[in-house]
Amino acid sequence: MTTAAPPINNTQFSVNVTTKSREQSLYQSSGAIVAAIVVGVIIIFTAVLLILKTYNRRMRVKRELEPKPTKPAMPPALGQNSNSVAQHPTVTFIPVDIHMQNR
Repeated sequence: MTTAAPPINNTQFSVNVTTKSREQSLYQSSGAIVAAIVVGVIIIFTAVLLILKTYNRRMRVKRELEPKPTKPAMPPALGQNSNSVAQHPTVTFIPVDIHMQNR
Protein backbone atom coordinates (compact mmCIF):
# COMPACT_ATOMS: atom_id res chain seq x y z
CA MET A 1 0.00 0.00 0.00
CA THR A 2 1.86 2.88 -1.24
CA THR A 3 0.26 6.18 -1.90
CA ALA A 4 1.58 8.46 -4.52
CA ALA A 5 2.11 12.07 -3.58
CA PRO A 6 0.55 14.57 -5.95
CA PRO A 7 3.08 16.29 -8.18
CA ILE A 8 4.04 19.82 -7.09
CA ASN A 9 3.74 22.50 -9.71
CA ASN A 10 7.06 24.31 -9.36
CA THR A 11 6.23 27.10 -11.79
CA GLN A 12 3.16 28.24 -9.84
CA PHE A 13 5.05 28.13 -6.54
CA SER A 14 7.91 30.28 -7.83
CA VAL A 15 5.50 32.82 -9.32
CA ASN A 16 3.72 33.24 -5.98
CA VAL A 17 7.01 33.75 -4.13
CA THR A 18 8.15 36.28 -6.70
CA THR A 19 4.85 38.18 -6.50
CA LYS A 20 4.97 38.34 -2.73
CA SER A 21 8.53 39.59 -2.72
CA ARG A 22 7.61 42.28 -5.27
CA GLU A 23 4.65 43.38 -3.12
CA GLN A 24 6.80 43.38 -0.02
CA SER A 25 9.49 45.40 -1.74
CA LEU A 26 6.86 47.90 -2.92
CA TYR A 27 5.49 48.25 0.62
CA GLN A 28 8.98 48.61 2.04
CA SER A 29 10.01 51.16 -0.56
CA SER A 30 6.82 53.17 -0.04
CA GLY A 31 7.45 53.11 3.69
CA ALA A 32 11.00 54.30 3.10
CA ILE A 33 9.74 57.10 0.86
CA VAL A 34 7.23 58.23 3.49
CA ALA A 35 9.94 58.13 6.17
CA ALA A 36 12.26 60.18 3.96
CA ILE A 37 9.53 62.77 3.36
CA VAL A 38 8.81 63.04 7.09
CA VAL A 39 12.51 63.46 7.90
CA GLY A 40 12.82 66.07 5.14
CA VAL A 41 9.87 68.06 6.49
CA ILE A 42 11.33 67.94 10.00
CA ILE A 43 14.68 69.20 8.69
CA ILE A 44 12.97 72.04 6.78
CA PHE A 45 10.94 73.09 9.85
CA THR A 46 14.09 73.02 11.99
CA ALA A 47 15.97 75.19 9.48
CA VAL A 48 13.10 77.71 9.31
CA LEU A 49 12.89 77.81 13.11
CA LEU A 50 16.62 78.47 13.44
CA ILE A 51 16.49 81.20 10.78
CA LEU A 52 13.58 82.92 12.52
CA LYS A 53 15.28 82.62 15.89
CA THR A 54 18.49 84.25 14.68
CA TYR A 55 16.52 86.96 12.86
CA ASN A 56 14.53 87.70 16.02
CA ARG A 57 17.73 87.85 18.09
CA ARG A 58 19.38 90.24 15.63
CA MET A 59 16.35 92.52 15.52
CA ARG A 60 16.08 92.57 19.32
CA VAL A 61 19.76 93.49 19.66
CA LYS A 62 19.34 96.15 17.00
CA ARG A 63 16.35 97.65 18.86
CA GLU A 64 18.20 97.59 22.17
CA LEU A 65 21.27 99.30 20.73
CA GLU A 66 19.37 102.05 18.91
CA PRO A 67 19.11 105.36 20.76
CA LYS A 68 15.65 105.77 22.16
CA PRO A 69 13.82 108.95 21.17
CA THR A 70 13.08 111.31 24.04
CA LYS A 71 9.48 112.01 24.89
CA PRO A 72 8.23 115.36 23.58
CA ALA A 73 7.47 118.01 26.18
CA MET A 74 3.86 118.32 27.27
CA PRO A 75 2.10 121.18 25.48
CA PRO A 76 0.90 123.95 27.78
CA ALA A 77 -2.63 123.58 29.11
CA LEU A 78 -5.25 125.54 27.26
CA GLY A 79 -7.57 127.84 29.11
CA GLN A 80 -7.54 130.98 31.22
CA ASN A 81 -4.44 130.20 33.24
CA SER A 82 -1.87 128.44 31.08
CA ASN A 83 0.76 128.55 33.83
CA SER A 84 -1.29 126.35 36.20
CA VAL A 85 -0.89 122.60 36.40
CA ALA A 86 -2.82 120.80 33.68
CA GLN A 87 -6.02 119.33 35.02
CA HIS A 88 -7.14 116.00 33.68
CA PRO A 89 -10.84 115.64 32.99
CA THR A 90 -12.61 113.40 35.43
CA VAL A 91 -15.29 110.91 34.56
CA THR A 92 -17.93 110.12 37.09
CA PHE A 93 -19.88 106.91 36.93
CA ILE A 94 -23.50 107.09 37.96
CA PRO A 95 -24.98 103.62 38.33
CA VAL A 96 -28.42 102.99 36.97
CA ASP A 97 -31.04 102.02 39.49
CA ILE A 98 -31.28 98.28 39.68
CA HIS A 99 -34.77 97.03 40.36
CA MET A 100 -34.60 93.80 42.25
CA GLN A 101 -37.61 91.58 42.48
CA ASN A 102 -39.03 90.87 45.90
CA ARG A 103 -38.86 87.23 46.76
